[in-house]
This record gives sequence, structure tokens and C-alpha cells, in this order.
Amino acid sequence: MISISRRQFSAGLAALGLGFQGLAQADGRFPGKPLKIICPFAPGGGSDFIARVAANVLTERLGQPVYVENRPGAGGTLGTEYALRAPADGYTLLLIAGSYTVNPALYKLRFDPVADMTPVIQLSRGAYVVCVNPKLPVRNLQELFAYARKEPGRLTFASAGNGSHLHIATEYMLGMAKVKATHVPYKGTGPAITDLLAGNVDMFVAGTEGLMPHVKSGKLRALAVTTAQRLTAYPDIASVAESGLPDYDVVAWHGLIAPRGLPAAVLAALNSALDSGLKSKELLAQLEPMGVSPAGDSPEQFGQLIQAEIPRYSKVVRDNGISSQ
Repeated sequence: MISISRRQFSAGLAALGLGFQGLAQADGRFPGKPLKIICPFAPGGGSDFIARVAANVLTERLGQPVYVENRPGAGGTLGTEYALRAPADGYTLLLIAGSYTVNPALYKLRFDPVADMTPVIQLSRGAYVVCVNPKLPVRNLQELFAYARKEPGRLTFASAGNGSHLHIATEYMLGMAKVKATHVPYKGTGPAITDLLAGNVDMFVAGTEGLMPHVKSGKLRALAVTTAQRLTAYPDIASVAESGLPDYDVVAWHGLIAPRGLPAAVLAALNSALDSGLKSKELLAQLEPMGVSPAGDSPEQFGQLIQAEIPRYSKVVRDNGISSQ
């Protein structure tokens, strides 16, 4: 099953007979020991940061230590498989990003990305930003597409690796615009940004936290953000949708899932703790300047997002002949 239904979720919370704050004292079974969040990516990146935000929220709200364990490799599939094979008791959670919904089209997975997990909560939503080196003679997305059409194959774009979410988001945009560009994959966002700054590659679509400091310093030029609406943090940057591709909308998101079969009461406790913590003004103030917003909401809502994005990105992979190699 993809998720526990809204009715089961509500019943699980109601069965506790009290608000979340009393859970730890009322239920000796959960949480009765420390929890861990598996982050299937390397330390220091955006996913690792969000995993630690979630760990801090849970530690504060559950009254038990919550630590992050990084298990990178194979586009995040190694750590994902490890986490989904753990007992479904709420003590092992998995941090996932948009790449989770891309990987089924790229890898022969030894788990079902829908049936073998329980959605817990969407943690964040944000946007990628389309940036170019200022040496490129374009100042907006329309000019970029015109340049690519005039000089077929000359435009180059970086990614954080073949089949990464950044790669897919870029190919999706270029495909909708019906333009061609040469893909230059890197091993992570850091090396890609370094080469973009040096002018060795023309364009990079990546997270605001990595690119916007260089935009503010004038070393890079931001052309658009990938969400349908402009970002509150950067209202002067147009969206891809308003720049000629009205159906384009790519959200950079993170969330937590658990192995299949998570008990309803445990799911309710985790979701309630995180949802209330994500609504704090302090966390909002911490994330929004980075162009990231806390998400929250129900397990059902998060499950629907995952189910909708898997076929969407599968089509992008298929139409563009993308592989993980």
C-alpha cells in the first residue's frame, strides 16, 4: 500500500487520546529510544541540511535523540534500499528528494518506490534557479532559447550527474522549449558551480542556496526559477512558466518516508510532531531567505505527490533517452 488512509491516520492520532506533547509519556513503546534518519546523499549538501532540520524538530518534539546517518551512492538508491528494509517501527526514517521519483526510470530497483514505503510528511518545497555565466549573451530565458536555436548544440549545461534531478529538470525545460544543448555531467553541484563560474560551461539549473550567493555578487546571472510562481525571497527573478513555458513547474522538495507497514499511531505521532514543528516562525525565518519553504501537511498528500511525479519524470527520461551512465 502507498500509504495509510486519512481515516486511519486520524484514527491513529485520536486513539492516543491526547495531544502529541503527551505521547512520549503515554506510550511506552514509541518513542522509547533514539531514532535515525537515513540520508542517501553525501554530507554537506542541501538534502543533508534538510535531514538535520528534520532531526532537530523531532528531537525537540519527541524528547528522544534523532540522528542523521549518511549512506550515499547510486543516485541515492543504496541508502534508500537500506532504509526501506529496516523494521517498520518508526525508528528508521528515510530522507528523500525529487530524485526518488526519477530513479525508477533510471535504475533496476530492488524495491518498489510506492508499495514498499509509507509516506510520513513533505518537509520542504523550493525552486531551482536557471543560471548562466555572464559571458553568455543572454539576459532572460527567451533570449537563452533564441541563442540555442540560432547556435544548435553550442549551448552547454551542467548537472550534478547523469540522471540526477537537476539533469532531468533541465532536459524537461529544454524539451518543452524544443531546443538542444550539450549536457556536461559533474560529480555533484560543487564542481558544476566551479566550472560555471569559470565559464567552462554555460548554464546550470540548481538549488538557490548554491547559486544565489554568486548571483548576488555578479559572478552569475539568474534567468528564471523553476516553480510556477516567483519566489518570495527573489521576487525579481521570473519563473520559467511566465517566460514562455506555461506548463513547466518543477519543485525542489524533500520529505520523510518509512518502511511499508508503519503502524497508524506511530505515523500519526511522527507526522504531528513534524507538521507542528515545520510551522514554527523560527524555522520559517531560517529557511525562506534560502528560497526554501517548510511544507508539512498529511502523509496522504505527500504520497500523492510521489505517485504523480514518477510517471511524469519517466516520460522525460524516455523522451530524451537519458540514462544513469
